Amino acid sequence: MLAQEVFKPEPGDIFVCSYPKSGTTLMKALTFAIINRCKYNFDDSSHPLLFRNPHECVPFLRGDFDKIRDSGVPLMASHTPYYSLPKSERRANDRAFSLEQGFELFCQGKSTFGPIWDHIMGYWKASLEKPNKVMFVKYEDMKKDTASYVKKLAEFVGYPFSPQEEQAGTVRKIIDLCSFENLSGLAVNKTGSWGDVGNPVSINGDPIPNRILFRKGKVGDWSDYLIPEMAKRLDKTMEEKLSGSGLTFDNS
Repeated sequence: MLAQEVFKPEPGDIFVCSYPKSGTTLMKALTFAIINRCKYNFDDSSHPLLFRNPHECVPFLRGDFDKIRDSGVPLMASHTPYYSLPKSERRANDRAFSLEQGFELFCQGKSTFGPIWDHIMGYWKASLEKPNKVMFVKYEDMKKDTASYVKKLAEFVGYPFSPQEEQAGTVRKIIDLCSFENLSGLAVNKTGSWGDVGNPVSINGDPIPNRILFRKGKVGDWSDYLIPEMAKRLDKTMEEKLSGSGLTFDNS
């Protein structure tokens, strides 16, 4: 509600919007690196992504808005559904569930930021209606052809790569810097804890360890956790919810 009442978006603002655990860390890192590539040297140990977690470099839309503006980067993030932007940012209640309990609630659309299908469809429809304002990216596609999507992302946010940059390997440097292998292996992401700008984030009062923000960084990891019956139910639910939208997902 604070963001809804206080925050006023400006024309140059860039939002990284995602459903939790859907590639947020990767997208934050890539967008930050793209926008700031002329400010920081990729070969320099002082690059922020080497000693700060991506969630600190790209703050969530909550808390101290003046500090977000003072950072000089028109870049912020949100897990908020499209129909609520930029008016609201919901807060979570900390509760623990078993996988089975969590799965049941998820299939019923009961989660902190609402049903995932509503979240997906909101941004999907917006990307069709306003393609110059909303870019819809699937994590699977980003992982499959990262270079192409990094260039598309740079073009979309208004920071396209010049022919000289492409020839110099700038795209590859950004990909290597933001790769799961690189970021998850950094000391800050192994031992540090996370609190975004002006608003420390916690679980039951304890800081969030940066290491839990990095799982495996691979497509299809769901198969290690969901039994076939659960996967079939989820596939059926998503097919029903996305029916007629033209949006499909490769569930491999």
